Amino acid sequence: MRSYHLSHSGAGLSGLSVREHDVPTPGPGQALVAVRATSLSFRELMVLDGTYVLPVKPDVVPVSDGAGEVVAVGPGAGSVRVGDRVAATLFPSWQDGPFAIEHAAQRGGSLDGMLTEYALVDADGLVTVPAHLTYAEAATLPCVAVTAWNALTGDGVGVRPGDTVVVQGSGGVSLFALRFAKALGARVIATTSSPAKAARLRELGADEVVDYAATPDWAGEVRALTGGRGADRIVDVAGLLHESVRAITLAGTIVCVGFTGRTAPPLDPYALFSSGATVRSVAVGSRAQFTAMNAFIEEHGLRPVVDRVFPFDEAVDAYRHYAAGSSFGKVVIDHS
Repeated sequence: MRSYHLSHSGAGLSGLSVREHDVPTPGPGQALVAVRATSLSFRELMVLDGTYVLPVKPDVVPVSDGAGEVVAVGPGAGSVRVGDRVAATLFPSWQDGPFAIEHAAQRGGSLDGMLTEYALVDADGLVTVPAHLTYAEAATLPCVAVTAWNALTGDGVGVRPGDTVVVQGSGGVSLFALRFAKALGARVIATTSSPAKAARLRELGADEVVDYAATPDWAGEVRALTGGRGADRIVDVAGLLHESVRAITLAGTIVCVGFTGRTAPPLDPYALFSSGATVRSVAVGSRAQFTAMNAFIEEHGLRPVVDRVFPFDEAVDAYRHYAAGSSFGKVVIDHS
């Protein structure tokens, strides 16, 4: 079997290499997964350039997101069977409930990831994937889809029919949040900087699209589109929370799921207090949330948006394509 390794976090693409290994044998509670596909997210770029917020071990097998087929199980691995189509959770020990420091061990960071032909994983870190999805589609779920699901449903209130939800840009979290929010009955306002992407966002169900290149005051435009009320929920992927506070309705919810910029203006505590908003940060989600999301995807027949698929031997090219920032949807690596 072959695996990619990253010499150390911050090494960049030059730190990636491919090595051959013996195929491992699963021990107690473990499963051996023949990985059929992986996908890239912004997290993987942070691991490459040394800015990821959690520890990354030297010589790690990178990439958190992958799907494949269980080909062997060890004793006590009763949650999966040989032949199951599965995806791996990003935080293997986070089964349910709130996130805690004891769940911080993460695939493709402090633990080996999925950019390999065979992955040896704890069986309780796997979930069965929706039957109608291909492996390439299923590989897009563990990081960004679960994050989007948690952002919309994980606060005990969740998105309700008739709510207005704002999603930012056309990255993985935002596209999943758009699809999920529409299926939950929400009105969705999307932001983008490209007329071409605006058209595609509308095709995916966005009710309104704000081009922030043409209208830099996107927060003001959101308020205008909601009759001055503001959005009920904003899925903030950029880290520009000061703008989200301007766009949120009184006592609305801002979910911070990451940051695509290196710096942002400070958040004015007076503006935050005046908004009455709840600001909630989200770190992907639990296995229970992953399972619930998969049931929702299956119920509604949802399919991820895949931008491009690269073969396993061209994984470095996949990274380059993703890092260029021109993709619309997920960049996938096919291991077959």
